[in-house]
Amino acid sequence: MDNNNLQNQNNKPKKKIGFYWVYIILIAFFIGSIVFGNTGSTKTTTMTELSKMLREQDIEKIELVNGKTAEIYLNEQGIRKYFPNERQQSFGKSPNYILKVSEDRLYTKVDEAQQGLANPIEVIPVERHNWGAEVISWVLPLVLIIGFWVLVMRRMGGGSGMGGGQIFSIGKSKATLYDQEKDNKTTFKDVAGLEEAKEEVMEIVDFLKNPTRYTRLGGKIPKGVLLVGPPGTGKTLLAKSVAGEANVPFFSISGSDFVEMFVGVGASRVRDLFKQAKEKSPCIIFIDEIDAIGRARGKNIMSGGNDERESTLNQLLTEMDGFGTNSGVIVLAATNRADILDKALMRAGRFDRQIYVELPDLNGRREIFEVHMRSLKLGNDVDKEFLAKQTPGFSGADIANVCNEAALIAARRNKENIEKQDFLDAIDRIVGGLEKKNSVITQSEKKVIAFHEAGHATTSWMLEHAHPLVKVTIVPRGKALGAAWYLPDERQITTKEQMYHEMIATLGGRAAEQIIFGQISTGALNDLEKVSKQAHAMVMYYGLDETIGNVSYYDSTGQQDYAFTKPFSEKTAEKIDAEVSKLIESAYQEALRILNEHKEGLTQLAEKLIDKEVIFTDDLVAIFGERPWKQEERTFTKKDNA
Repeated sequence: MDNNNLQNQNNKPKKKIGFYWVYIILIAFFIGSIVFGNTGSTKTTTMTELSKMLREQDIEKIELVNGKTAEIYLNEQGIRKYFPNERQQSFGKSPNYILKVSEDRLYTKVDEAQQGLANPIEVIPVERHNWGAEVISWVLPLVLIIGFWVLVMRRMGGGSGMGGGQIFSIGKSKATLYDQEKDNKTTFKDVAGLEEAKEEVMEIVDFLKNPTRYTRLGGKIPKGVLLVGPPGTGKTLLAKSVAGEANVPFFSISGSDFVEMFVGVGASRVRDLFKQAKEKSPCIIFIDEIDAIGRARGKNIMSGGNDERESTLNQLLTEMDGFGTNSGVIVLAATNRADILDKALMRAGRFDRQIYVELPDLNGRREIFEVHMRSLKLGNDVDKEFLAKQTPGFSGADIANVCNEAALIAARRNKENIEKQDFLDAIDRIVGGLEKKNSVITQSEKKVIAFHEAGHATTSWMLEHAHPLVKVTIVPRGKALGAAWYLPDERQITTKEQMYHEMIATLGGRAAEQIIFGQISTGALNDLEKVSKQAHAMVMYYGLDETIGNVSYYDSTGQQDYAFTKPFSEKTAEKIDAEVSKLIESAYQEALRILNEHKEGLTQLAEKLIDKEVIFTDDLVAIFGERPWKQEERTFTKKDNA
């Protein structure tokens, strides 16, 4: 055997003897004591046979064990008679027969069977204890109960990673300590589209690397940084990049890991987490989804004063800003529900900084595409700026999904490179769902769907502030029988006229059905839901209605979710309902007017849609001509990083 094999054998981890082997050995010993407790050629007998052996004087002695069992030992005459083929050496050491009998009956039968005999034998009483069996009968059930309890604790405590002592470590922190040299390879180069947020967290890393640079003027290092933003915008990715950049210990834990079924476990884990962090300071603690334990106290009516989440939150508040000192420990936290967090958690001194991680803009989406396309084999026709314009409202996670779906689609088509059309198909699949090529649709239903989608396209084309059309299809995707893709303006503010034009375009599908077929269908459910929400927002939140006036009933704190009464009277509610209905009906009548004026073009567009199933902007230009309103140009601007 060579040295390499010897070294590999030495490097193999030695197997540890688990506690389960103890249980197996005890059970095996118990079973063995039962099975092999009685040795020799012992047989059972009856009282009649015993009387016969006594009369014929075949018995040497009878022992009554514990007043319950008679052990019968035969003499040489009896052995030759009842065991003629057995070896003689084993006899005399163990009883030849046993008999379960009461003490009084045995004495009576023995005296009756030996009447008139010259040398009768007497019954010898014996007290005997099987200590092994008795001890096991007491210990084994207790061991099984303890073993079952340990197994339950291991399951609830997160697996078998902590061995048999997990029951005593349930209050220990579950935070994962990352090694910046091995565990985490994410750096700030992997974060794109979040320039402002990245600058904030880069400063946190600089705090830990060069603390004297900031403290020499009397400043203090921030204690906590809260990352707030919609799902998929890169909050956890920012935290991973901090772990990859900072040459300090990085503890990562989820908010739900603090909560257990046992009262006080969460608070104990918080104490243990900060204790470990102080020992390794300077360091960073990252708590993902902190809203699991940071929810505002007193909002849950069903919970009492001993609520586990509240006690965990109280301990977290104390550790972050209490009498104790946590110098060199910075807490990073992430949530997409900042409105429900407790005010005491949000104040300065605990989370000194709040970084808002918003959905990426046009520049941000282009940079995110560049990051995720590094490992892809791209064709020559792939344009990152074009794809960034085609994905308004997409988060970083959505863009990563687009790139992955495009790669899968290209591989499915046996292509050598990922082309532009693969990315467009990936966007369609993510937005609309999987294309249903085998869906059974009648010709009459197909015609209704075509005119419905053509109605959307026509009204949006004829309105100044409606979003310009990109593509219309009547191929079913997901739950939708047809769909239209638009390229919306990324506005920072929206006027009443712009929102009104969007409502008209949304109702264009139902209006087209009314004009062409003289009846309406259920296909406009999604349109009606969207329009109703938009009209309510205009009247109740934005103060865009003349009758209701400049009043907003929007509550940014989220307190209305727990209120039993509305912030307006019943009379005002009736006015709101009337104005919402009036606004929607006005938009519907305007959609009818536009489509009646362009009925011929609507029909041509629908027929082309029935024929091709998919139409693009060029088809609308060929029918209606160019739009008189040009979309406001938006150019990429380079940002200088200090």
